[in-house]
Amino acid sequence: MSYMWKILRVDLSAGKISEEKLDEKLARNFIGGRGLGSKYLYDEIDPTVDPLSPENKLIFATGPLTGTVAPTGGRYMVITKSPLTGLIASSNSGGSFGPELKFAGYDMLIVEGRADHPVYIRIRDNDVEVKDASHLWGKTVSETTKILLEEFGDPKAQVACIGPAGEKLVRFPSIMNNEHRAAGRSGVGAVMGSKNLKAVVVRGSQKVKVANETKFLEVVKDKVKKLRENSITGEGLPKYGTAVLVNIINENGLYPTNNFQTGVFKYAYEQSGEALAEKYLVKNKPCFSCPIGCGRVSRHPALGVTEGPEYESIWALGANLGINDL
Repeated sequence: MSYMWKILRVDLSAGKISEEKLDEKLARNFIGGRGLGSKYLYDEIDPTVDPLSPENKLIFATGPLTGTVAPTGGRYMVITKSPLTGLIASSNSGGSFGPELKFAGYDMLIVEGRADHPVYIRIRDNDVEVKDASHLWGKTVSETTKILLEEFGDPKAQVACIGPAGEKLVRFPSIMNNEHRAAGRSGVGAVMGSKNLKAVVVRGSQKVKVANETKFLEVVKDKVKKLRENSITGEGLPKYGTAVLVNIINENGLYPTNNFQTGVFKYAYEQSGEALAEKYLVKNKPCFSCPIGCGRVSRHPALGVTEGPEYESIWALGANLGINDL
């Protein structure tokens, strides 16, 4: 399996940084970042713990395919006890943060405790530091990312961070990486904020190895071919992004509209992927090792060049509020 066989553990309360060997038996029995991270969380925290207390843990977990050329090999998970549901949160994100953590030599980053002031974790291979983030507290995700990349001195470093919502412990904020990729489920950003952890910035130089590279590449080639031949992953998503779902779901009467009172929005086409492509699309932007490329780089009349929007933000901030203006 293409693991790095190493876990990075950072105790913010004690200011302690340590490394430990990944348990091979667990890696084989609980496959993937979600399975492995959930097992570690289950074993290490009291199930009755307050999600926003120092006793909760925040786990950034990659999987065996993260950082490889496997299709969608850029995914990683954030696992913690959710402040929104009280259950195990397992929030998935793309971009390039997960692979970079792997390139630095770590399959997982486990964050414990709570810092007594705002901090961020800086990782360059096995050189790991906890640094002051007072100058970043209160800043947006984009502002934080730009400042940290400048301070790090390497534009290829990857940043995962929270914005003001996470700092203020709102129950549903995301952890954002690459500015626009979101670990957006279950309020994982609030747990990060509760630990006074503003960001993690990472840069690695190692290669993820697979057991049989020739056979692996044969399988990858076959899977990429199937993705490109599929009407959704080979045509709809690349052409229109996740917003390709707007018209499809609206036609099936399931498009959240007017605070979920109905499933049909009269003006759905005006905020669809087709409309986005016609009016605002600059180019596609794929995540790491993804042949689909559903990410959108768009030109907004007021904001200039930015990214998105995605299907879920369109219905949540559009049709569900009765707004048709994309």
